[in-house]
Amino acid sequence: MEKIYDVTALGELLIDFTENGTSVQGNPLLEANPGGAPCNVLAMLEKLGKKTAFIGKVGKDMFGEQLKTAVEEVGIDTRNLVMDEEVHTTLAFVHTYPDGDRDFSFYRNPGADMMLKKEEVDEDLIRGAKIFHFGTLSSTHEGVREATRYAIDVAKEAGCIVSFDPNLRPPLWKSLDEAKAEIEYGLSKCDILKISDNEVEFLFGTTDYDEGARLIREKYQIPLVLITLGKDGSRAYYKDLRVEVPGFVQEHTIETTGAGDTFCANSLNYILEHGMEELTEENLKELLTFANAAASLITTRKGALRVMPTREEIKNFIQNV
Repeated sequence: MEKIYDVTALGELLIDFTENGTSVQGNPLLEANPGGAPCNVLAMLEKLGKKTAFIGKVGKDMFGEQLKTAVEEVGIDTRNLVMDEEVHTTLAFVHTYPDGDRDFSFYRNPGADMMLKKEEVDEDLIRGAKIFHFGTLSSTHEGVREATRYAIDVAKEAGCIVSFDPNLRPPLWKSLDEAKAEIEYGLSKCDILKISDNEVEFLFGTTDYDEGARLIREKYQIPLVLITLGKDGSRAYYKDLRVEVPGFVQEHTIETTGAGDTFCANSLNYILEHGMEELTEENLKELLTFANAAASLITTRKGALRVMPTREEIKNFIQNV
């Protein structure tokens, strides 16, 4: 089948309620931001001129409509965004600490994103994509887990490059053992892994990220492993190469929402433009520098999906630093 999409992603689409000041009565004011890692990734790719599609489910309610509009506005194909008549759109309430770090409370018991069924997955959107991307929030519950695994099988069979970001959110799992098992399943299926320092720690109990990368690559033979280290930057492991690029630290950071997704999208974009076959040290440096810079820019903006940086903005930012 002809590859008409650059990236198709499956997963959660939800509302992130983020704090935005206080009312005259002293109550916190919350802003309803469109959120969910997979669509953040696709929104960034659309900004870079790529063609993307999303597979997922929202409620047929005011938030579901808001999300559909926001996703279509940035150019993502929503023909496989299913609207659930019964179950409401998933909500996440984000508490931001002074250093920009976050805490999540989820209203998802159930939430529409976890109601996606295997038979609702449009195979053609996957078969027609160069890259298929997923995370673990679509594996926290049985039905949507089956849909996710089915989608991964379709992607494998269609010869897509499979990209995985564990995106661990402990409050959403019945147990952390189950979370670990689902992350391991993802590791066994992907060609590109984007994983954060705290997820490596969660899996292996070590803050030696080179050791974590070695264990991952030894067991799962993943061609390209990218580890993000927050403000310290990121590392890439590919064949016998290990490349590290420091982060771009911003004075203007307000929150870290979407930083990992922005990094991930820019990494996938690099692979779309350069292939996966013969990456050099120079290539990996370029990939990480661009992805770090884009992630750094998004930390200076509220939300993510609607405010992704352009290629020009990222280039200028790198030059000026």
